[in-house]
Amino acid sequence: MLCLPGVNGADAMQGPHAASYTGRMIRVFRAIPVERLKLLVFDLDGTLIDSAQDLCNSVNATLGEFGLGPLPDPAIAGFVGNGAPMLMRRSLALANGAVLDAVDEDLFKNAYAFFLRYYREHKLDFTYAYAGVLDALKALHELHDAPGVPARAMAVLTNKPVRPARGICEGLGLADYFLHIYGGDSFPVKKPDPLGLRSLMEETGAAPEETVMIGDSQVDVETARNAGAWSIGCTFGFGPQNLLETPPDVLVDTAAEWTQALTSA
Repeated sequence: MLCLPGVNGADAMQGPHAASYTGRMIRVFRAIPVERLKLLVFDLDGTLIDSAQDLCNSVNATLGEFGLGPLPDPAIAGFVGNGAPMLMRRSLALANGAVLDAVDEDLFKNAYAFFLRYYREHKLDFTYAYAGVLDALKALHELHDAPGVPARAMAVLTNKPVRPARGICEGLGLADYFLHIYGGDSFPVKKPDPLGLRSLMEETGAAPEETVMIGDSQVDVETARNAGAWSIGCTFGFGPQNLLETPPDVLVDTAAEWTQALTSA
């Protein structure tokens, strides 16, 4: 279980951002008006899927191609979340023992191109949907289509390039649940810039207060805040430590808790 600042076991945070416990291990720091929600937007890596091994393997294959030694998997996984270019740039910097700005641009461009080619071929070698994800998406989809329940749209907004993102969603049986799947190259800027989330709001007619961003990292929480939307943090993903710095409105430990967190029952 992730312990946020001031949260120790069953003790809640003190002060204006104190967490309330629902009895289902869902921690609520700011109550989301779930009955008003019209748009649910999910991050991909670390939220819907565990893609760490394929990303690590692809980075190390790239480093080997350019004469550099491999990096430990945890180090590479810690770079995930800000998009594939930054993942590769940070990995090159670490492998060279250099600062980020000192990475040779020609090396970066060639390495990034190789990484993309390799990852597109190996994106589903070890990647899988987290436990409970498919059941939760099915339950949310059925709930949203039920008579008398306000219609909700579901979408994916990831910093991963859109082609592998869509390919993974299709390969793992996730794609049909989403109205849109947008990647880090679908817009001129990436999360935490709110452009992608705001674009989804415009396309679905949802206001910021009718939108929730669901993700595993500080990037997703900041994206929601920058767009004026709500946020749900997932402690089972790649970046739970980042949620210490930027707590979401609601925190869950499993994908199964999405359904509970997004219903008023």
